[in-house]
Amino acid sequence: MRIAICTDAWHPQVNGVVRSLAMTVNLLIERGHEVELITPSQFRTMPLPGYSEIRLAMAPRFGTRRALGHFAPDVVHIATEGPIGWSARGWCLAHKVPFTSAFHTRFPDYAAVRTGLSPERFWPLIRRFHAPSRAILVSTPSLARELEERGLPQTRLWSRGIDRSLFHPGHAPLPELAVLPGPVQLYVGRVASEKNLPAFLDATVPGTKVVVGDGPDLAALKARYPQVRFLGALQGEQLARAYCSADVFVFPSRTDTFGLVLIEALSCGLPVAAYPVQGPLDIIGREGRGPCRDLPATVGALDEDLSLAIRKALRLDPLAAAVVGAGYSWDKATDQFAAALREAARPLAEVAMPPAFPQMAVPA
Repeated sequence: MRIAICTDAWHPQVNGVVRSLAMTVNLLIERGHEVELITPSQFRTMPLPGYSEIRLAMAPRFGTRRALGHFAPDVVHIATEGPIGWSARGWCLAHKVPFTSAFHTRFPDYAAVRTGLSPERFWPLIRRFHAPSRAILVSTPSLARELEERGLPQTRLWSRGIDRSLFHPGHAPLPELAVLPGPVQLYVGRVASEKNLPAFLDATVPGTKVVVGDGPDLAALKARYPQVRFLGALQGEQLARAYCSADVFVFPSRTDTFGLVLIEALSCGLPVAAYPVQGPLDIIGREGRGPCRDLPATVGALDEDLSLAIRKALRLDPLAAAVVGAGYSWDKATDQFAAALREAARPLAEVAMPPAFPQMAVPA
C-alpha cells in the first residue's frame, strides 16, 4: 500500500505517540509498504502556548495538500487532531481519499485540565474530526467502548509493543540511582499537569522517588520537591537502565489512553502502582492479574489510595512482571495497524461495520 501518515507529533518530541508511530513506520517499510510522512519538521512552527516542547506547524494547509497530492496515497492515516491533522482531513474529504485516524490522547480531558472547563465542551470538536474516518485506531477495547458511546463506533484495535532487545531486566542499574536509599520509586513520562505527578510525589512511602522526563512543570516541581531525583528525559539504553534501577513503577496519570511506559516498565521487571483508570485497567487489570484476570501472577496494584498501591506493588514478583511485559509485540501491533488501513482502502461498499470488541487479553 501507499500510506501517507500525517502527524502533529514527531521528533524531537519524546512521548508515546511519537515512539509508537516511529516503530510502526519502520516496520511498515520493512514489510514493503510505501510510506510518506507529513510532520511539523516540514513547516515553520511555533511553540504550543504553555508547552514549549511541543511545536505546531504554522499554516500547513497548502504544504500538506501539496505533499498528499504529489504522493497520491491509497490511504491516509491521520494521527493527531492538530493543524496538520485538520489539513489532511480536508484534503481527503475534498479528493475522496479514504483515511483512518487515531485517538492517542484524551484531548478533552487535557484541555479541561489546562482551561478549567468541562471536558464535555471539547467533545463536539473531537466527534466532528473523527466522524468521517473509515476507522479510528484505539489502543484498548475500553476506549473503543467509550468512543462508541460518544457516537464514534468505527473503531479498530491498535495495541502497542516493546523493543524486546532493549526493554528487559538484564541491564545494570544507573550508577546515580544504584546508591539511592530504597525502595526506589520511578515515574517516566512528560512532566506536565495532566500527568498528575504531585499525587506520586506526595505519596507517603519511604524510599526515594525518581522522575524521568521533561515538560513544562519540571522547574516548578523541582523547586517544590527538592528531595526527589529529577533526571530529565532519557532514551534508549539509558532509559532501560533507569527502569532496571527501580523497585516499583508509579503511574499517577488519570487521563492516558494506554501508557506505553507501563509495558516498558513491566518488561524490565518493574511491578506497577497506579489508579484504577483506563490504561492501567486495560494492562494491569483491577486485581493486578490482567484485564481478564488470567495471569498466573500479580504484576501490579491499582488503588484510589496511590500510597497503598505502591506498598502493595513493592511486594510483587519482578520476574512475573517481566514475563507479562515481554508479551507485547510491535509486530502484532503493526499487523493490526496494517489490517485497519487495508480495510479502509477498500471501496466503501465493501467495508463491513466493525464487530464489537471482546475484552482484550494480554498478548501471548
